[in-house]
Amino acid sequence: MLDGNTPHVSASEEMDPMQPGHPRIRPTISGLAVRVAALVAIVALALVGTGLGAAAPARADDPVNFGESHIVDTVGALGDREPEVVAALDALFADTQIDLFVAYVSSFEGVDDPSTWADYTAVDNGFGDNDVLLAVATKDRQYQLSVATDFVLDEAQLAEVQSTAIEPSLRVNDWAGAAINGATAMQQSVAGEPLSDPVITPGDASPGGGGGFPNWIAVLLVLAVVGGIIAVVIWALRRRGTAPVARPGGAEASTPELKRDASSALIATDDAIKTSGQEVGFAIAQYGADAAAPFQAAVGAATAKLSEAFTLQQRLDDAEPDTEDQVRDWYRQIIALCTEANRLLDEQAADFDELRKLEANAPAAAAGLETELGAIDARLDQAEARVEELSTRYTPEAIATVADNPDQAAERLTFATNALAEARARLAAGEPSAAAVGIRAAEEAVDQAQLLVDAVERLAADLQRAESGIPAVLADLDTDLATARGLPAAGQASADVPGVIARTEQTLIEVRAALAAPPVNPVELLQRLEAANATMDATLQGVRNAQVQAERLQAALTQSLQAARSQVSAAEDFITARRGAVGAEARTRLAEAGRLTAQAESLVASDPAAALAVSQRAGSLAAEATAMARRDVDGFSTDSDDFGDFFGGGGVSRRGGSNGSMGAVLGGILIGQILGGGGGGGMFGGGGGFGGMGGGGGRRSSGGGFGGGRSPGSFGGGGTRGRRGGGGRF
Repeated sequence: MLDGNTPHVSASEEMDPMQPGHPRIRPTISGLAVRVAALVAIVALALVGTGLGAAAPARADDPVNFGESHIVDTVGALGDREPEVVAALDALFADTQIDLFVAYVSSFEGVDDPSTWADYTAVDNGFGDNDVLLAVATKDRQYQLSVATDFVLDEAQLAEVQSTAIEPSLRVNDWAGAAINGATAMQQSVAGEPLSDPVITPGDASPGGGGGFPNWIAVLLVLAVVGGIIAVVIWALRRRGTAPVARPGGAEASTPELKRDASSALIATDDAIKTSGQEVGFAIAQYGADAAAPFQAAVGAATAKLSEAFTLQQRLDDAEPDTEDQVRDWYRQIIALCTEANRLLDEQAADFDELRKLEANAPAAAAGLETELGAIDARLDQAEARVEELSTRYTPEAIATVADNPDQAAERLTFATNALAEARARLAAGEPSAAAVGIRAAEEAVDQAQLLVDAVERLAADLQRAESGIPAVLADLDTDLATARGLPAAGQASADVPGVIARTEQTLIEVRAALAAPPVNPVELLQRLEAANATMDATLQGVRNAQVQAERLQAALTQSLQAARSQVSAAEDFITARRGAVGAEARTRLAEAGRLTAQAESLVASDPAAALAVSQRAGSLAAEATAMARRDVDGFSTDSDDFGDFFGGGGVSRRGGSNGSMGAVLGGILIGQILGGGGGGGMFGGGGGFGGMGGGGGRRSSGGGFGGGRSPGSFGGGGTRGRRGGGGRF
């Protein structure tokens, strides 16, 4: 928001220097505020009594929150014509599925430009591709039209709507007419019809009041000054670190609200970085590493910021108790770090688009994708057979992260096939911008299909590696047991040795029984053996020489690091391919597991014992991440009625399934309304307002065709990257 708010600080006590031993009650913030307010109120009455009449400078109105309405009118511009505007907005939506929102405020002053104000409002309200904002500042005599990058009307069509319908209405103060005529012009433009002359009714240049400066306004102005003074007093006395996060209406965000916003920020930013990383991969393949270097650097810098944010979230999630101030401060830091990560991506977005020039290269890009799609399609049967083979050797839990990968890959390829067909149709119709949207969607789907197929082989190799490592650990434990049994009853042997021996023997019996009756989960068995081995090593530490102890530690570390890498890789593959359904908790555990794995690798030479402990923790967190992500996916709705359809119900299907739209939503390829409420308006899946999950761009549901409320991501973060439009003075 553009301005802050007044925090609450409770009363506190301090010792009175004039009366040692007696506490002096320091006035509460609210008490001081009342005294200041009373003093300034006297001044206010005096000023009003003298006929205060000088005009005050305009201040910017905050970006607005539409809530359940499509109209916000803070200046009374519409008067009794609001029903006419509502009817025009409804007619536009019924005919085109375009959702027009209209805001009338006094001023945009105080922001960089009107587009910043409009784009902030659009993102903060979770606008999607079919949502349009018309913002009018009546005092400034400026307006701004804000649409998503992939909005159905191109720049020339929007400019015609503005010059033919909106600006002529605004010039003669027909505030309602600007919305009504703009809606009509959009309908006609979408239908390919010539724009009709607008019907204009001139109005009042200063809506909502006359040209004087009544005393009641003076009172309000002075009261505003009072509020400012109180805020300054509170700020001075409070002296806290991080500024509060404001909410619409000026209220400070509650801790649950901060938690929700931080969660949304993590999800949206993680998605933006993953999508941007994919896009950089496409650029490297097409233009080489040197050309893509600045964008790869931007993704790296954004990833570092996100990693910091995830580390803070992990601190919030751990078992250590935190104070309320710590919790709130860390949530604010998470939001700030995610905002910065998105900014780093957004800074490079225009240059990235210039590099790829997907619209100009659409025919060649489509042809290349067709070849890639065919190559991956040829691997589907092999992947399916591989999963079937794995299911005979390993337990369902062991292969859970890839069990449905062949079906998911088929879904992505189906979506890619349909997206390419739609793109070609748009190219034939002379619509390269719309074609580029389809090609980008197909690129991501093909890339994700390859990830899903490759993940099957990666997991197969990891399971085989774990399985082959079990005999060596069993042999080590057998040797350790013999050594432990030979320890004298006193002296070097501790009282715990008999218990350790018994537990180790039981573990060996259970593991060998499991190996004799497949299917097995070799990762789980190896973890049990490693835990037993660690306990036995600690027990025998005093009777082994240093060299043997170091060798045993190195062997255990190698095994543990290998397991951690495998578990992180499996969790990463699972979450990346299903990120449309996975929440912040699973992503946080995965990020922390990856960080700890890297930390363990850095400690191998200098402190192998610490590296072992860290790698074991990394493996545990990776397993948690997978379990949490699976729960998220299990709870994900696959009812297309919940989300609409990228192809409007059309398109081919394979394996008797759908046209791939829901697989694309599950994979996070299609974004938009799913991250509503400020979490991801527009097409870029980044931060924006980070207002939480759920909701969308208004009371009407979007659907059908390209840009039907949901679209593929591209390089970039949140912010204003997903918006375009025009405006100016009138």
